[in-house]
Amino acid sequence: MAFDVKKEYKDLYQPAATPSIIEVPRMRFVAVEGSGDPNEEDGDYQTALQLLYGVSFTIKTSRKSKDPAEHIEGYYDYVVPPLEGLWHMDTNDNETGAIDYSRKTDFQWTSMIRLPEFVTDEAFDACVSRFAAKHPEMDVSRVFLLDWTEGLAGQVMHKGSYDNEPATIATLDQHIAESGHRLDFDSANRRLHHEIYLGDPRKSKPENLRTVIRHPIV
Repeated sequence: MAFDVKKEYKDLYQPAATPSIIEVPRMRFVAVEGSGDPNEEDGDYQTALQLLYGVSFTIKTSRKSKDPAEHIEGYYDYVVPPLEGLWHMDTNDNETGAIDYSRKTDFQWTSMIRLPEFVTDEAFDACVSRFAAKHPEMDVSRVFLLDWTEGLAGQVMHKGSYDNEPATIATLDQHIAESGHRLDFDSANRRLHHEIYLGDPRKSKPENLRTVIRHPIV
């Protein structure tokens, strides 16, 4: 059976619709930063996803290469983890981190996909180079390796359209306050509004989408 983080770490990827407090450990990601409306057709966000999935699947399929030099030591079969995103706006502050969903063009984001633990710095660089060689039209200089410890956070499962997230977020933030914690947004340290996308908006009806939402806390 292929290793699937969604099944192995249900506390991180399958939270309840009732908010909870969790300690998120260090993880390694392939990431791309950008800004603007994620819904813009052929926009920067869509380009970022092409880069992320391109590199991710280059890593996943490396074991199939006929060149042994391209095989990654310690490789095990796995399911590519879900897309994640860190979101903020210049107007965010450390108290609320509020996001105005009516101003999507003002979004600043880091899109990312978790990597298996066997991916070393050298293996990552080699796979990015192989992807670039096959896709010279893509700007792989935007892709970077991110080692990130999210730490203490409040989280909840949101079900439905992304535009309906504010009500779920309000419930999450209320639970955080009632639990004796406070929000701790800090864009410089990537302590931001965090979403993990368990559904594909291209294939699912908006009401069937599932999104893990996390907020950093102290």
